[in-house]
Amino acid sequence: MSRQPTEETAETAEPAEIVCRRLVGRTAVITGAGSGIGLATARRLASEGANVVCGDIDEKAGKAAAEEVGGTFVKVDVTDPEEVEALFRTAFDTYGSVDIAFNNAGISPPDDDSILTTGLEAWKRVQDVNLTSVYLCCKAALPYMQRQGRGSIINTASFVAIMGAATSQISYTASKGGVLAMSRELGVQFAREGIRVNALCPGPVNTPLLQELFAKDPERAARRLVHIPLGRFAEAEEIAAAVAFLASDDSSFINATDFLVDGGISGAYVTPL
Repeated sequence: MSRQPTEETAETAEPAEIVCRRLVGRTAVITGAGSGIGLATARRLASEGANVVCGDIDEKAGKAAAEEVGGTFVKVDVTDPEEVEALFRTAFDTYGSVDIAFNNAGISPPDDDSILTTGLEAWKRVQDVNLTSVYLCCKAALPYMQRQGRGSIINTASFVAIMGAATSQISYTASKGGVLAMSRELGVQFAREGIRVNALCPGPVNTPLLQELFAKDPERAARRLVHIPLGRFAEAEEIAAAVAFLASDDSSFINATDFLVDGGISGAYVTPL
């Protein structure tokens, strides 16, 4: 997990070695596994002993991720029901179970902005990738988990699902609110079958997607950063650690909730100077 070193240790600090082995023999399906949070999570879950199935629409990135973690790659368009079904079927056929579903794929395109300027096509595209895909992935994963009598589904929502922003991305925000509500309902519905469903709500994360967005508009980045009590964006590895926790038995009584990993943004009124 990434940590910011002090001045005294800046030259010598090394990330702590991960020694947890909580997921040995379990099978995890990750969408958007080729980069960012998905890639960091593939690495983390594999390090904890999971068999990892990397789903991504980018064949080159997805294959590289799967090869790195000793897993299996499946090219998938998460808006296509048949391809999503094939993703989870491959996981089961290859490893014999579907224990963890990290439904993480998502987009945040520049044409998704204020409601006054965002067109219907942009709205629908974001809804399809960010919300409908989670519906399809949950629908595909749940029957395997029902037969097993166990499973953990982690759906990527966002802290914007519980907060408003004047720098709007209207469809993104609405899609993440939908993920949050759907995760809560599924967690309640399937809890007594041994299946937990939670919505992971990250704050801004230092990923290629965020870097690209903010490189184009440094003022927009600065406007966001000032609201984070910790004074920095999250690293993908920190979000991956939260996914590993929610996937493991350490979180066995956490269900149907919004799991915030936001550096304190949602709890802040005035932040430190």
